[in-house]
Amino acid sequence: MLFNSIEFLIFFFTVFVLYWFIINKSLKLQNILLLFASYFFYANWNWKFLFLLAFSTFLDYYTGLKIENSGSKRGKRTWLWISVAINLGFLGFFKYFNFFIESFAELLQSIGFQPHMSTLSIILPVGISFYTFHGLSYIFDIYNGKIKPTRNFVNYSLFVSFFPLLVAGPIERATHLLPQVEKPRKFNYNQAVDGLKQILWGLFKKIVIADGCAEYVNLIFDNPSAYSGPILIIGAVFFAFQIYGDFSGYTDIALGISRLLGFELLRNFSYPYFSRDIAEFWRRWHISLSSWFRDYLYIPLGGSRTGIWKKIRNTFIIFIVSGFWHGANWTFIAWGFLNALYIMPLIIFSKNRDHLAIVAENRSLPSFREFISMAVTFMLTTFAWIFFRAESISAACSYIRSIWKGIPDIHGYAAAAGFLYWNVGFTLPFLICFFFFIEWMGRRDKYALESIGNTWPRWSRWTFYYLLIASCIIYIDKGQNFIYFQF
Repeated sequence: MLFNSIEFLIFFFTVFVLYWFIINKSLKLQNILLLFASYFFYANWNWKFLFLLAFSTFLDYYTGLKIENSGSKRGKRTWLWISVAINLGFLGFFKYFNFFIESFAELLQSIGFQPHMSTLSIILPVGISFYTFHGLSYIFDIYNGKIKPTRNFVNYSLFVSFFPLLVAGPIERATHLLPQVEKPRKFNYNQAVDGLKQILWGLFKKIVIADGCAEYVNLIFDNPSAYSGPILIIGAVFFAFQIYGDFSGYTDIALGISRLLGFELLRNFSYPYFSRDIAEFWRRWHISLSSWFRDYLYIPLGGSRTGIWKKIRNTFIIFIVSGFWHGANWTFIAWGFLNALYIMPLIIFSKNRDHLAIVAENRSLPSFREFISMAVTFMLTTFAWIFFRAESISAACSYIRSIWKGIPDIHGYAAAAGFLYWNVGFTLPFLICFFFFIEWMGRRDKYALESIGNTWPRWSRWTFYYLLIASCIIYIDKGQNFIYFQF
């Protein structure tokens, strides 16, 4: 049940009516309804994995209580590691079992052995990486004394499985979401309008930008040998647009839906393609995951309060683990490693916190230096995305070699111009430019449409909204799954 589907619209409308008009006077019934709706939503993906979600929820709920009630540090640590081991054990089995088997077999083959190893037909439970990290953050925070465990199982279950964030985040913290689950909620008209605007912008990002680009990305990446180097560059750039529109679009829809239900989720994107260096990019891209690794891995390893070599080690660890979190393929590890290399000069020379505010915060346009910095950062990021999108390391390297060989070929640029003119046309590039213009104008806000249009005459504001809706309707037949559902 995709957010951009009629089925979800019917589902959410039903939940919304029951939630605000039928049982709005009972917090307990509201939470039970949302919990039931969340499990129904998840069952529409694969009902067979409901047991895994329920088991993971009960495990961390019970472990949290045992950690709190343990009388010794040793007892608390024992229960913490039980939870970590079981959670990561399930995650490792479903997500990485075949990867390790295949990698080990390839290693043996490289040294002359011919192993006969079998893999399993394992289906990856959708959202397992996200709800596992929800539960682990809850356990870590209890262990570190940041929160007390809740004794209301329904409330905790809703925190873990809240349907807007269940399958692709953001990765919530119990310190942020659980208090909202536990206190009464009243319908707020302004919050609801804000949520609808964010949903609209998220749908535009996903349906128009991401799915519009996906058609050409798939065409180019599925058969790169058929295209010139400049066309391969177009494919890489379009994938950069696709993955941002897809993932940040999902997040906008999730946050907007949550606002309609009276919740405020963690922000997950903050205009990352306007970053002036890689460190800033990672403060603005997938914020909930980056901050999760910072708080629960980087800082426990010593963080930045160590010598330079340990700081370098810690940085490589979190980037490689982040890459591995995304999937069981060496391409993701290479992507993480490459980003770690990018950020190394900033770490070594203590320049990684030079850009904390949004670019051109008090100006309409960036300076020439800021523009060049943003362009270089975007190019580096786009280059790394090639590994993220490719099926294998060899495919990524072949793609890059073809780009490199095609740079001096003047005929390749003519072919690229022809590809844009005959295949892509003018509409999609225009919409991409429009998309970045709106993002730039709204870069000071939580999402691009938050303030845009608020002071316009009503007719022009609604004309703008209707045009966004119309573009979504036109492009909706290109609809695809969200990329991050596979993670």
